[in-house]
Amino acid sequence: MSTSEIPGALLGPAEIRDLAGRLGIRPTKTLGQNFVIDGGTVRKIVRSAQVRPGERVVEVGPGLGSLTLGLLEAGASVVAVEIDPVLARLLPETVERHLPGAGAGGEGRLDVVLADALDVTDLPGPPPTALVANLPYNVSVPVLLTFLERFPSLERVLVMVQAEVADRLAAPPGSRTYGVPSAKVAWYASARRTSTIARSVFWPVPNVDSALVALERRDPPPTTASREEVFAVVDAAFAQRRKMLRSALAGIAGSSEGAVAALRTAGVDPEARGERLAIEDFARVAEGVARPSAPGRTPGTVDA
Repeated sequence: MSTSEIPGALLGPAEIRDLAGRLGIRPTKTLGQNFVIDGGTVRKIVRSAQVRPGERVVEVGPGLGSLTLGLLEAGASVVAVEIDPVLARLLPETVERHLPGAGAGGEGRLDVVLADALDVTDLPGPPPTALVANLPYNVSVPVLLTFLERFPSLERVLVMVQAEVADRLAAPPGSRTYGVPSAKVAWYASARRTSTIARSVFWPVPNVDSALVALERRDPPPTTASREEVFAVVDAAFAQRRKMLRSALAGIAGSSEGAVAALRTAGVDPEARGERLAIEDFARVAEGVARPSAPGRTPGTVDA
């Protein structure tokens, strides 16, 4: 019998509540915890992520293991990053009970890393090719950007985040929701919002909607500027959204004149605002800002 045919391989609502109750676990707002209690939603996430048998997948915030079991059921090997020591200790036991042999023993398809995801710089086992996770709401964007930066082996990402965050991550230049997360994610990947997730599939029920965002890794725009220099320009451009770029970039360019020179060199209207620029535009602007010969700029004023 394949793992996909094992009855009860996933956690149900009653078992999740019973498991949490026996351990004295209550989902906390501090850690942004909302546990998925619907098996159909778990399998929808796994299908949408196009997880392949034998693929190495990293999951951030596995919680009680609902999605972990779904990924293992699909034949993936999983490295799960969990900040809560009680949940991290419990996860292999839950996996072994529902999918015997898939945990640390037997096939050994599960590794658990007890750590804050923002502190992780290395993962055990083969490099992961996919990130699939129900990300904690309060750190979803920093975690996503951190893993895209630190793990270039990631080819695909499917994350469940707050719907408002999903809109920002997938927003194109010029849209109302386009901002720092949109531009920085675009450095690494193309992003699209795929579907909305009902509040009722979570415990506790959140007071916001959730959505799935799919990312496909691509090369960053060709540029002589570093990622840090480009991101510094992005941050400055959106620090005060209503400012024209000539003013918004004056600080990192050394002066308003230096900003104008960099913008004109990049082919960008100095009176435009940040929400009009694609990541390729920001990269060209960063080249001009970082160039010591830019008028009105003192070498070394860009904080990389």
